[in-house]
Amino acid sequence: MPTEVADAYIRGAGMHRFGRWPDKPLREMSTEAVLASLADAGISPSDVDVAYFANSLGGLLVGQEALRGEVCLHDAGIFGIPIINVENACAGGATALWGAIRAVRSGEFRVALAIGAEKMFVGDTQRTLAALQTAADVEATQGQGLQFVALYAMRLEERLASGSFTTQHLAHVTRKGKANGAANPYAQFGTIMTDEEILGARVIAGPLTLPMVAGISDGAAAVIVMGEPDEAGGIKVRASVLSSGTVDGLGEPVVRQTIHRAYEEASIGPSDIDVAEVHDAVSPAELFRYEELGLCPAGEAGTLLESGATSVGGRIPVNPSGGLTARGHPVGATGLAQIVELVWQLRGQAGQRQVAGCRIGIAQNSGGWIDGDTAVGSVHILEGGA
Repeated sequence: MPTEVADAYIRGAGMHRFGRWPDKPLREMSTEAVLASLADAGISPSDVDVAYFANSLGGLLVGQEALRGEVCLHDAGIFGIPIINVENACAGGATALWGAIRAVRSGEFRVALAIGAEKMFVGDTQRTLAALQTAADVEATQGQGLQFVALYAMRLEERLASGSFTTQHLAHVTRKGKANGAANPYAQFGTIMTDEEILGARVIAGPLTLPMVAGISDGAAAVIVMGEPDEAGGIKVRASVLSSGTVDGLGEPVVRQTIHRAYEEASIGPSDIDVAEVHDAVSPAELFRYEELGLCPAGEAGTLLESGATSVGGRIPVNPSGGLTARGHPVGATGLAQIVELVWQLRGQAGQRQVAGCRIGIAQNSGGWIDGDTAVGSVHILEGGA
């Protein structure tokens, strides 16, 4: 059973727009996101007591090893304090937040910074794709390509064969994400697509076409964590859970386990969630998340999608940011971009994609693969106006 913990609040949030930024180094994008989060919190760099910096591919793609956080945070005025460097594949940003929350909850630190940043456009797409392949057990995969795409394709083929998913469901959830991304000024892709365009695009694996797969991206996202709310009540952290994967076929058991633990820690259930940001490295993965989050019974994700419940304006909007395939997926920044989106939603600052009256949001983030299972699972539950 979860134990009593001190409170933690997200007090500041900031991003560098996700996209293709060939002339911007990693440190410049990091600086912009950090300064935006500090300004949002109304504090200065000297107020930060500890920082967690997430980056997964910098050593392979930009040649910066060992001191990525110290290098990338220096220009923002973050130095002279503990700086902890974090990897953890696509869940690096969420892992940094998990550490920042615990630093504040411990009582040792008053202000913690969590930042994720990644630069994937380095003038050599094949080098970037090769770097992404390292988010798996490289001895087991032996250079067999991007495992997550193949594994999701296999799971989707099974659901298509069973009749619980149709190709129209795959196109519909992708179209929804593209439309949400078009309303997000921080998203990489702002083009609205039709089902026909999505299904007619180049095939990547099995039923997955190019618009359904998260692309290469640059960007950064940062949040400030403190132990007390702001004057408006703050964004309270109700749950912060991090797990490592277990080997159990293609069902991603760590995702289900982490979600269950988060609900338990927050003392809430699926019916209490008002808005969700989920990890859709391929857009149809959002359908699996509906069932794993308990938003619908097993086998009924397609029906939930068709009902409009998961669209902005529906009962439980999912990925109003556009998700990974529209907002973009700079690996180390993704988990924190989800949190920034939830903060803006819970404050009523999300503009055209605003979810009306939302109070509780959940962010589900995954990272890497180990023999068919997600290697890292993370879930955060936030409450606005707490």
